[in-house]
Amino acid sequence: MDAQLADVEAGKRFYGELFGWTFEDAYGSSVWALLGGVPVASLAPKMDGRMPTVWTVSFATPDAVALGRRITAAGGRLVLDPFPVGDLGVAALAADPEGAVFGLWQAGTHRGFGRRHRPGSFVWAQLYARDTAVANTFYGGLFHEALFGEGARPDFGRAEVTEVFPAEMPPHFLAHFRVDGLDAALGAVQRLGGRVQAPPFDTSYGAVAVVTDNQGASFALLQR
Repeated sequence: MDAQLADVEAGKRFYGELFGWTFEDAYGSSVWALLGGVPVASLAPKMDGRMPTVWTVSFATPDAVALGRRITAAGGRLVLDPFPVGDLGVAALAADPEGAVFGLWQAGTHRGFGRRHRPGSFVWAQLYARDTAVANTFYGGLFHEALFGEGARPDFGRAEVTEVFPAEMPPHFLAHFRVDGLDAALGAVQRLGGRVQAPPFDTSYGAVAVVTDNQGASFALLQR
């Protein structure tokens, strides 16, 4: 997962204090976010100021080109065709039939998360969809084994866009980071210049609050 930010240095200060991340240079002008010395995310500068300030979750695939074809055949579209990222891997950006954007990652030397599901790291991706039947068909077809195969333990769910969000909110993915103390984390977000979009609410996968960072990128905090 990666954040596209107008000011990467400001992002480093925000997330470094919030989650205890450290940073090192990655590909181009992006940086790895490290927790315990292993990568948990990356921060990258926006190439175009008109681009949204967002967190993007990427799904692993052994063949980004082949998965791109399946995405378009299922009613989605490719926003960015597969492209190499040095020897790290191949990336692409796609949108589902309702327009929710997600990434694809075909690993080279970079396999993906070095740590997840622990405090300060990725724990869940929630798709907020207007038509959950469409989402079920699309993602169930693309990622059937990961979601429903024997022994599958998915960290990806979906829900309807409800009163938690403004009526004009488009379908989207919301990345969740795990925290030990939700109230303390919310206090830190506000102290660091972020804001609370949705105060804590209970879900089937834990207690969640939706926040934005000090540049407007939305994400969620999850306490289990």
